[in-house]
Amino acid sequence: MKKIDPCTLVLFGASGNLSRVKLMPGLFRLDAAGRLPDHMAILSVGRGDVSREAWQADIKVMLDTKFKNGYDEAVFKRFMARNHYHANPPTDPDAFKKMQAKLADESVFPQNLAYFLSVRPTDFAPIVEQLSGVGLLDETNHWRRVLIEKPFGTDLPSAQALQASITKHLKESQIYRIDHYLGKSALQNIMLTRFANTMFEPIWNNQYIDHVQITNNETLGVGDRTEFYNNTGALRDMVQSHLLQTLALVAMEKPQDLSPESIRAEKVKLLQSIEPIPVDDLNKHVFRAQYAAGRVCVGDGHGENVHGYLDELASVGVTESVTETYAALKLFIDNPRWKGVPFYVRTAKRMHEGNTAISIRFKKAPMQLNDEQHQNWLMLNIQPRECIKMEIESKIPGLDIATRTLSIDSPQRQATDESIDSYESLLLNLMEGDPSLYLHISEVEAQWRLMDPIVKAWAADKSPVHQYIAGSRDPAESSVIFESEDQFWRYSIELNGDKHQS
Repeated sequence: MKKIDPCTLVLFGASGNLSRVKLMPGLFRLDAAGRLPDHMAILSVGRGDVSREAWQADIKVMLDTKFKNGYDEAVFKRFMARNHYHANPPTDPDAFKKMQAKLADESVFPQNLAYFLSVRPTDFAPIVEQLSGVGLLDETNHWRRVLIEKPFGTDLPSAQALQASITKHLKESQIYRIDHYLGKSALQNIMLTRFANTMFEPIWNNQYIDHVQITNNETLGVGDRTEFYNNTGALRDMVQSHLLQTLALVAMEKPQDLSPESIRAEKVKLLQSIEPIPVDDLNKHVFRAQYAAGRVCVGDGHGENVHGYLDELASVGVTESVTETYAALKLFIDNPRWKGVPFYVRTAKRMHEGNTAISIRFKKAPMQLNDEQHQNWLMLNIQPRECIKMEIESKIPGLDIATRTLSIDSPQRQATDESIDSYESLLLNLMEGDPSLYLHISEVEAQWRLMDPIVKAWAADKSPVHQYIAGSRDPAESSVIFESEDQFWRYSIELNGDKHQS
């Protein structure tokens, strides 16, 4: 357990949904687990003028909503004593001077300051500039860190412009670019599964691996994010950030050690070695689609009729769109370990199942008994079920020589394990000064360099986008990106029947 210095967490956007659902409950759970330092304060920053008492009453509502079975009153009392509020109305030119004066009270606020910017992306740079203007980023005597929420830019030029704006006031070591996916325990386990087990590393290369699939599918639609999503799309929303980071963890070389610097260095090297997708041959490497009206399975197992994406857009006055809700890509890595191995990355909304997983198919075995013999698979399931599964061929007992697939399946999470939300892990890392689960600017730039040409090509192509029925599996047409005819989309970890292939 790392020692955390006495510090103050300054939370911008404290009354927003992220804070109410994730951050405040997460900080409370960290306090209950004894992970917050004794001398630690939380200053919530909002636009409205709210008394400390009223804000604490609002926090109680957040906690009551999250923890239906109640919570420890002693922890609650201690947590409430940490919480303060500061009004920062955009119309007040002296708002940040008042914040500086408030934070100057060392008897209340430890002077190591961590800022969490849960605000609109357009506010990132102005807030950093104003914090700097009143001396709140100066590290002469204490550390100062700034956490910036996704997205960091909307393309490479905007990401570089944002970087140029904030590095006028911050060193790279002070900037924590969050990708909440990296806080997931199952995702962090990818690296340890690879490097803490002797059986995997010798075969983790192009000599033995046929291809790798990285999947994020949802049964949900765009919901109340219709207009935002139409300006973003699946590629920028999921692939550019979450799924490319997952790919980096799967494919990177072994870091020198588990220090943040070593892990980041290998991730950056891997991302920079992904070959650009040839824009003049785009249709063999990428595929996009939109969900049409259909029927999806909801939480209780029953079906629900849902509208198509274009119908949802029409309800907010948008008459046409080429924005993708399904995106599939084929990527290659230009290094000796992975040369020639396709990495298939896909994400989609309104699919038949919700699942986030890494599926690795190995090459054909040295001995092929018949055409029906399956190839080996290794699956690392991230959600909804955290587990590791291997599929191997085993002899069927009897007089004849024949095999069947044997599944070795183990849950990663045991009944007694801690249940940690990704934001709890990342908040703790912020206060510890551990940036290994945060993005370096080189990672951000490499990811945008890969995605920008595809985004531009798709935006320029106004022909109707392929439609797939909500609640269905991958469109058959998406197989155009596969390198060989025997490749198929791997679905859930179920094996029986045809559940494991399209």
